[in-house]
Amino acid sequence: MSGGTDSSVAAMLLLDAGYEVTGTTFRFFEKGGNTEYLDDARELCSRLGIPHITYDLRDKFKEYIIDYFIKEYMTGRTPVPCTLCNNYLKWPILKEIADREGIYHIATGHYVQKTFNDGFWHIINGTDTDKDQSFFLWGLPQEILQRMILPLGEMTKTRIREIATEKGFMKAATKKDSLGVCFCPMDYRTFLKNNVTPEKIRPGIFCDETGNRIGMHEGYPFYTIGQRRGLGIHMNKAIFVKEIIPDENKVIISDNIKNLEQKEMWLTDWNIINPDILLGMDDVIIKIRYRKQANRCRVEKTKDGLLHVILHEPLASIAPGQAAAFYRENMVLGGGIIK
Repeated sequence: MSGGTDSSVAAMLLLDAGYEVTGTTFRFFEKGGNTEYLDDARELCSRLGIPHITYDLRDKFKEYIIDYFIKEYMTGRTPVPCTLCNNYLKWPILKEIADREGIYHIATGHYVQKTFNDGFWHIINGTDTDKDQSFFLWGLPQEILQRMILPLGEMTKTRIREIATEKGFMKAATKKDSLGVCFCPMDYRTFLKNNVTPEKIRPGIFCDETGNRIGMHEGYPFYTIGQRRGLGIHMNKAIFVKEIIPDENKVIISDNIKNLEQKEMWLTDWNIINPDILLGMDDVIIKIRYRKQANRCRVEKTKDGLLHVILHEPLASIAPGQAAAFYRENMVLGGGIIK
């Protein structure tokens, strides 16, 4: 329970369904020492008459998420902190706490559902397409999926706010949605500047595809493959980041989005739920963006332990470090990190 609208209403719905509920709040990152979210979660649990556990994960969050986030940008890659946090911290540790407390089911306020298919549990899309979070949960193992309860999966955010209002929890009903990465919402550049020694981020050269200098950039970690806006150079045509060369502090620009297209990619740190319905199949959908992007592909395992993704149609803006999730219709089949 983060103290926000979604997890608060999830707890209310579980109580209404007849479950015995224990609220758990993780301390991940507290900007400026602000712990109002802890007070909100405690107060809500008290009003609901349920136990509340606080679990301090700040050291692990720094090691597994923040340090990783900085390192990825400094090596010219684009990190996926929310995916790693869900798959390697939030859900596994929620399971650990549940085991310790003798609790079987684990639940969150995620806008996803699950289904049982051919002997395996799979995440499927939430009903609210604007809030669906299935893209972030491709790495969860069966031992967690089978124990998950997802109270918000069939609901919309509008209805969730209405439920909080109807039950008299006005603060929970009116809380703003969090945007971007929790420890640097909407402003990762300032975060990097504040957490990296100054000499490691310095101005460099924008070049076109033939090596001609076309301008100056603020530092290669501030850019990602496919980026179009916020480049700080103005031309009478659209331009895109095609390549990042950290060793030379150089960013390559293209004025043709087709020059960014690729027909294959390789994934590391992958998870496949049921290989029989993914590997070698021609009807698999791959997404490399959270929303509104889907391409058909074929997936094969390589001898060196990677997943080789062969796209049926070229795809632009494939950024190393980003996540890729596999679907069949609305069912998550697995995923990995783009190498």
